[in-house]
Amino acid sequence: PKMKEDHCLHAALLCLGVLCCSQALSMERLNHSRPSLHGHHEKGKEGQVLHRSKRGWVWNQFFVIEEYTGPDPVLVGRLHSDIDSGDGNIKYILSGEGAGIIFVIDDKSGNIHATKTLDREERAQYTLTAQAVDRNTNRPLEPPSEFIVKVQDINDNPPEFLHENYHANVPERSNVGTSVIQVTASDADDPTYGNSAKLVYSILEGQPYFSVEAQTGIIRTALPNMDREAKEEYHVVIQAKDMGGHMGGLSGTTKVTITLTDVNDNPPKFPQSVYQMSVSEAAVPGEEVGRVKAKDPDIGENGLVAYSIIDGDGMDMFEITTDYETQEGVVKLKKTLDYETKKSYSLKVEAANVHIDPKFISNGPFKDTVTVKIAVEDADEPPVFLKPGYIFEVQENAASGTVVGKVHAKDPDAANSAIRYSIDRHTDLERYFVINAEDGNIKTIKALDREEMAWHNISVFAVEVHKQHQEAKVPIAIKVVDVNDNAPKFAAAYEAFVCENARSNQQFITISADDKDDSANGPRFIFSLPPEIIHNPNFTLRDNRDNTASVLVRREGFSRQKQDLYLLPIVISDGGVPPLSSTNTLTIRVCGCDSGGSLLSCNAEAYVLNAGLSTGALIAILACIVILLVIVVLFVTLKRQKKEPLIVFEEEDVRENIITYDDEGGGEEDTEAFDIATLQNPDGINGFIPRKDIKPEYQYLPRPGLRPAPNSVDVDDFINTRIQEADNDPTAPPYDSIQIYGYEGRGSVAGSLSSLESATTDSDLDYDYLQNWGPRFKKLADLYGSKDTFDDDS
Repeated sequence: PKMKEDHCLHAALLCLGVLCCSQALSMERLNHSRPSLHGHHEKGKEGQVLHRSKRGWVWNQFFVIEEYTGPDPVLVGRLHSDIDSGDGNIKYILSGEGAGIIFVIDDKSGNIHATKTLDREERAQYTLTAQAVDRNTNRPLEPPSEFIVKVQDINDNPPEFLHENYHANVPERSNVGTSVIQVTASDADDPTYGNSAKLVYSILEGQPYFSVEAQTGIIRTALPNMDREAKEEYHVVIQAKDMGGHMGGLSGTTKVTITLTDVNDNPPKFPQSVYQMSVSEAAVPGEEVGRVKAKDPDIGENGLVAYSIIDGDGMDMFEITTDYETQEGVVKLKKTLDYETKKSYSLKVEAANVHIDPKFISNGPFKDTVTVKIAVEDADEPPVFLKPGYIFEVQENAASGTVVGKVHAKDPDAANSAIRYSIDRHTDLERYFVINAEDGNIKTIKALDREEMAWHNISVFAVEVHKQHQEAKVPIAIKVVDVNDNAPKFAAAYEAFVCENARSNQQFITISADDKDDSANGPRFIFSLPPEIIHNPNFTLRDNRDNTASVLVRREGFSRQKQDLYLLPIVISDGGVPPLSSTNTLTIRVCGCDSGGSLLSCNAEAYVLNAGLSTGALIAILACIVILLVIVVLFVTLKRQKKEPLIVFEEEDVRENIITYDDEGGGEEDTEAFDIATLQNPDGINGFIPRKDIKPEYQYLPRPGLRPAPNSVDVDDFINTRIQEADNDPTAPPYDSIQIYGYEGRGSVAGSLSSLESATTDSDLDYDYLQNWGPRFKKLADLYGSKDTFDDDS
């Protein structure tokens, strides 16, 4: 703090000195540059004397120091005109930037003062305009003139860095002078005036590892072989100082965090020279045995390590892979182990870097080796068959008990327990085979048929006698060897046709054979006729020697009337040992053919069927059936037409089937009494009401004196109106307009609704139960009681 106070004091003294020098220079310039007011005379054209006015201002470029904090306003300068005689008649006026606010002028003397503290960093100069006018009339005495007031800079702004904190990276083990980062500071002071903005950089913290260039601010490494594994991060403080770094200058600092990036400068190293592992002999290939890890202090791809087995007696039994997530070498089982054969193995494992930097190859080989010893542990193993699978053969039709083959398994453990065998019955559902539980001999139980099943696939279990849970299973394929036990037969159900006009030695069919036996006991087939018909006069056989035979006609002229069907026996023999043969019968039909040999008819009864129906009879029967169908259709059509009304009434002649009881007609059967529409709507009485019980020949127009009844018509008026209409209508039938309700018509399905005569009618209802309903229903019980009770009361 004391040093800072000294710096401030020195800066204040320097500013005052500069200000005094500036004022002295300004006054000297004003005194030496005062122009003369006397005019200069010149001769113009025609002898006229011209007067050239000289500029009457005394002015210069003024300076004022910034950040002045004195008690009195700062004198910036003085303006004076030659025409000013000092009598006070001239008035000086100041206008422009800051006039009247920052800068004020004495209107008598022309002295300009700055009334406020100025900051060059806010505004470097001001442009003002001054003018001399007559104090009484304000008449301009001189043209206005501009001048500039420049704010003179002082060192009042310290340097500032662009960032408060910087972060940079540099590879470890970099050479001395390697550029790390450039930091830049700025100073708001005027760089054209003095050294206020001249910066010099220096390092305050971070030595001796780093240095900084004083003029550029570039940070460089200062020590060789800096190791990231020893120290990864460094904190450096850089200072920027103005005034060229001299005493009294202002300064600013920034922090730079420098991180050393990794390079592959360290080889992998195993922490121990020998690894001990163990694995059970029951382990399956691919199972993990153990892990090894070589440590590499490098990071990222520089620390990647790959593992491999380079030597040892277990190279064929084990393998190693790299787990790149944990950087470990995983030892896995490659083949099945046998404790009884070999109890331990040794491996030499190498760990090497994946990416090697050629710059540091001189640091030595970037790999390391370690010995891995693996002990095999004994396990209770199941029995082991001598073969992974067996294939046996047995002839078909072999007698029961025939030996098919023998399997053998043993206990691989040192105990060498006895083995028992059994057949998996899921693979031998028909129980064709049986196995001896002690020696493993497989025999047949029943005869085998190759044509039914050529292969039998079964499975045999082997278990230890004292450890039933330890078992092994082996597949066995049994081939049934073919025996010539099937004679050949026709390949299809042949039926031949021969024309009546067939020529001698004409071939009419080719036949072939089929044999269920294997090819060794099947083809080639031999075709022949039986010895007893070898001289058959009708047909002969020719063996084509390609497992087919052709049947030929021996004579000409066949007749369906004499014989339409021939049966030809054919003997077929196979090529097996011993050969088998069979006699097959070929059916031959005699048919009628045209001259080209095409079949026309093979029906032998066509010539003798005289008692049957002729074609004409069949046509007559069909014609009768068609006629009957036409009659039925006409009958049905007429029947439907009869159901339709013969007379189509006009729309106004449709009768109403709704009965209103205020029309006293003839009961439920009388549906033709009156037009109900007029009764329902009195507004519909518009003069003449047409009758719907008859179809009038002409319409009667009502007399003009009649008018329709209103809506609120009385019943008597309504009836009188109807009577008058009926009397005056000559077309109306002599029906009364007043009907009697007592007449309910004849043949009503509903019957009487009245109960007035129920006491005198024969009723099947029994109302005796009303006697049990109490005194409240006594009256009803008396009225509807039984006849006996009614008679007694009477």
